[in-house]
Amino acid sequence: MMARDTDLKKDLDATLQTRKELGPEYEQELLDSFLERVEERIEQKLDATAEKQVRRHLAERRMAAARGRPADGLGTGTFGERFGFAAVSLVLAVPLSAIGAVNAGLPGLLVSWAGIVGVNVAQAAGGLPWTRRAREDRPDDWS
Repeated sequence: MMARDTDLKKDLDATLQTRKELGPEYEQELLDSFLERVEERIEQKLDATAEKQVRRHLAERRMAAARGRPADGLGTGTFGERFGFAAVSLVLAVPLSAIGAVNAGLPGLLVSWAGIVGVNVAQAAGGLPWTRRAREDRPDDWS
């Protein structure tokens, strides 16, 4: 980066020296030429940054595929995490079923099991839509 700054400073010095030699009547052409070189350098930097981000994204997708996870982030979590979540939901299903059945009968039981199934489906699908979006929108480490 230091070399580019030095090159840009040299270009500016050369442009100013040329302006002194040619006079103010060529000032606009010299300024346009210098600004074109600055724009080219900015475009090169932006292209390099975009290329770096694309490569990083592809590397992340490849890493996810190598680990056996879908690249879209759905179904995340290790086997132990998924198994633990399912076990806890089944353990909690017993008292929830009893509470639903005692208080509201069959409809209460069905509602409690619909909630248990819904929570497990949401977890298996990678979480709730707004939490998935938050994970996707989270800025990466820009190093």
